[in-house]
Amino acid sequence: MTRHSQALSFLHADTEDAFEAAARLSALYGQERVEDADVIVALGGDGFMLQVLRETMGSGKRIYGMNRGTVGFLMNEYREDGLRERIAAAIPETIRPLQMHAVDADGKVFEALAVNEVSLLRQSYQAAKIRIAIDGKVRLEELICDGVMVATPAGSTAYNLSAHGPILPLDAPLLALTPVSPFRPRRWRGALLSNQATVRFDILEPEKRPVNAVADHTEIKSVVSVEVRESHNRTVTVLFDESHSWNERILSEQFRY
Repeated sequence: MTRHSQALSFLHADTEDAFEAAARLSALYGQERVEDADVIVALGGDGFMLQVLRETMGSGKRIYGMNRGTVGFLMNEYREDGLRERIAAAIPETIRPLQMHAVDADGKVFEALAVNEVSLLRQSYQAAKIRIAIDGKVRLEELICDGVMVATPAGSTAYNLSAHGPILPLDAPLLALTPVSPFRPRRWRGALLSNQATVRFDILEPEKRPVNAVADHTEIKSVVSVEVRESHNRTVTVLFDESHSWNERILSEQFRY
């Protein structure tokens, strides 16, 4: 099989635009089952792309997204012509997700993967109190805040950016540790960490100040501790058009403000 005859599987978000696009593209290029496809073409916005990335994590499938949603930072421009040629010329980028290990107030243990970020968010009107340790050493005894997150380079332009965290190039061996509305210490703006670091959050006064943990769209209520690290054995490959690569998007985003 040549590069230009790769088997494609089209997946679409639950919107009329994405559904119609999938129907047209399937008629033009054929539709393979996901398990038989060389490349999965995701049609939707960033939220749908994240869903596809999580579902195919570790499968070896390459993912090429085209924007049929409201947000498309992870997506390529939607065009129907020359799709096989675009995919063949696309630049592959490897994304490593975060692994979240969370324990709730009942002692139950939860595991989840996050492509963008793992965030801890206050559950009530009370500000959260959180102790932060990096690689077993406490670095912040008490952060009083609305929340805090660990973001991957892929997720650094999402919630992390909204919380005034740094934008990271996709190939940077870094993670962003970013607070959400910190009250004390008021001037703490977070930290850049090695992607080999393990971050542990311990919730202080969890009954009075309950906190939820969220790994992308997986939410665990009333956690008492959360550990976050980059996965060492789960990856996914995303394809970007060479005319609008991820690095170009990152640079453009930083000069937009």
